[in-house]
Order: sequence, then C-alpha cells, then structure tokens
Amino acid sequence: MSDYRVQVRVMPRAALLDPQGQAVEHALHALGFGDVAQVRVGKHLVLEVKAASREEALARARAMCDRLLANPVTEDYDLGVEAAG
Repeated sequence: MSDYRVQVRVMPRAALLDPQGQAVEHALHALGFGDVAQVRVGKHLVLEVKAASREEALARARAMCDRLLANPVTEDYDLGVEAAG
C-alpha cells in the first residue's frame, strides 16, 4: 500500500444558480472591485489515501465524492492524484 494525495475540487454545476457566488460578487463590487464577474464558489479538499495503485486511489476518491463529498444533482467534481511524500 502506498500513500496518495488526492485533490478534490467541487463546484456548482455551470447551468445552476450559485447564490453564494453571487453574494461574493456583489460584496466585491461594493468594495470597489467592479471588474469582477461570474464568481463561482466551491470546495477544495485534500485527502491522504492509502491504496495499492494510483488507479485504486482515484476510484476510491470517486466513490467518496459520489457518496459524500459532492452532491451529484447540483455539483460537479474534478480529481487530481499524486504520490504523497
């Protein structure tokens, strides 16, 4: 078993409204950053996973996202896997 670092980026689906992103955009405009547009707010998680291979670590991370870390109805996710250490 090896250690792998899995980076998970979870974002609201592009076709859906992102109220948190809109709130951040309005706040940035109020602070004088009027050139900012289309703000989207998501999550970034970093996991240390023990697995026999990079492919197994990726498969386990996908299962974690599908079952807990991302809402499959409203969110999409991207994964990056690298050897830890």
